[in-house]
Amino acid sequence: MISLMICDDQDVVCQGLNTILSMEKDLKVIGVAGDGQELIEQLEKKQPDVILLDLKMPVLNGVQATRIIKEKYPSIRILILTTYDADEWLFDAIRSGADGYLLKDTSRENLLAAIHDLMSGKTPVDPAVGGKLFRQLARQSPPGLTAIGSELSKREREILALVAEGLNNTAIAERLHLSEGTVRNYVSSIFDKLGVTDRTQAAVLAIRYGISGAKQ
Repeated sequence: MISLMICDDQDVVCQGLNTILSMEKDLKVIGVAGDGQELIEQLEKKQPDVILLDLKMPVLNGVQATRIIKEKYPSIRILILTTYDADEWLFDAIRSGADGYLLKDTSRENLLAAIHDLMSGKTPVDPAVGGKLFRQLARQSPPGLTAIGSELSKREREILALVAEGLNNTAIAERLHLSEGTVRNYVSSIFDKLGVTDRTQAAVLAIRYGISGAKQ
């Protein structure tokens, strides 16, 4: 059974999500909040496996709430649900530690799949925002390499930055004048060092730790 909490300042959204999720036998909604502050107060009494969290809310917005929740309860998975496909708040949510990102017009099937993906360690990202999100973040000036970046070689950091831009192995090989097999080996090594299983997770870590777009 996966326990869930919903946080959105629109009652109709909360009610709709509650109805959809409550229909699933393996999902249980244990709380609903209208803003980030109310959500954090509820978390003092009960912690869910996954929080479905809006971004733009009064009192305490989704980005602020994500940062606080990840500091206090790092094991809780946060799935951002937003209407914005290119908004700075969404970028900030990534840096604050959000685990998944969907637009509110996503299908019921995609929402349910995203929740289960989170529980299996994956990082669901709405196709409508994924490429644009990573490319825009990759163009921003990074704060500099951190410990996680120092574990990678210069070439691995370079390839990771291109992964964060949304390039596949073939495109990376063409960009760096390498064979596709060589790039595939580098990507596998990067995944092992970062402890991730897919390109989306690697890209999120690259962005979060200032590796993407860095001058190597």
